[in-house]
Amino acid sequence: MSDGFVGLTVTSPPYDGLRTYNGYSFDFEGVAKELYRVTKNGGVVVWVVGDGVENGSETLSSFKQAIFFKEQCGFNIHDTMIYQKRNFSHPEKTRYHSVFEYMFVLSKGRLGTFNPIKDRKNLTAGAVGNLGVNTFTEKDGSKSVRTKKVTAEFGMRHNIWLGNTRGQEDMCVKLSHPAMMPKWVARDHIASWSNPEDIVYDPFLGSGTTAQEARALGRNYIGSEISEEYCKMVHERLK
Repeated sequence: MSDGFVGLTVTSPPYDGLRTYNGYSFDFEGVAKELYRVTKNGGVVVWVVGDGVENGSETLSSFKQAIFFKEQCGFNIHDTMIYQKRNFSHPEKTRYHSVFEYMFVLSKGRLGTFNPIKDRKNLTAGAVGNLGVNTFTEKDGSKSVRTKKVTAEFGMRHNIWLGNTRGQEDMCVKLSHPAMMPKWVARDHIASWSNPEDIVYDPFLGSGTTAQEARALGRNYIGSEISEEYCKMVHERLK
């Protein structure tokens, strides 16, 4: 692809050998540098990843990758988001059950597009501000008074998103890929960081979820997938 070709990338790459993916592996640093090159100014990469546990310690691969994106590639770490799952895959005996993955939102330069999803029910909907004086604490510790306004019925989401896993989305359906991204995760990031007819890319297309959700939202899509088996699956699903 030419430089600055892609507006948004939404992907969940393999990490820490938690799945075999038919024996394939990938060059993270090479992919990261190429993603910076092909992302347009103002564009975004959403990198959904977690950490494995080796010899009793989390690997911190997620943060190592985020630091590489920032310091070696030039991306801004626009937001560190959390995808919180409604259940857990493996019961833990020496630590609390793991129910989340990181969603690093990387921007190339100043963010170009943000369409905030406002579906968080406000507990004080219809009320005027909060109790007492509405203040904001400045860096020097002083208080600034804010003007009160009527609270809307729904507010913008927080950066922790709670939702179903793919298995919960497609219950009683045989999943033909070992690590399928939840459809709602791909859909909501595409809606947030792109506009209709923008190009959405996934360099680890897998079962094709990013492409399907991009098409459903009126975006153009490109996907890369090294496994011929998964490519055939994507073509069938996109039909």
